[in-house]
Amino acid sequence: MKHYSIKVKGKVQGVLYRAATKAVADQLGVRGYVKNLEDGSVQIEAEGDDFSLENFLEWCNEGPEKAVVESVDVVEAELKNYSNFEVVKKNFLW
Repeated sequence: MKHYSIKVKGKVQGVLYRAATKAVADQLGVRGYVKNLEDGSVQIEAEGDDFSLENFLEWCNEGPEKAVVESVDVVEAELKNYSNFEVVKKNFLW
């Protein structure tokens, strides 16, 4: 098991990136969460085995149909032992 902290930049908000990320994570057995950040990027915390995370990262570089992914930064971090994968909804105060 590994834990990746992932930051996805580009046109990744308002294109169903979080919902699609959850669907892919659930399909691959990846646990953690995804949330929008105020700078327009998406933050993902993901845990799983090597095969699942490799496929998950491949998908993160593509995203859903309307997304335009410019970069995906990945840092391996300490395991948190998440029990599932969640979409974190956060309202920004613009």
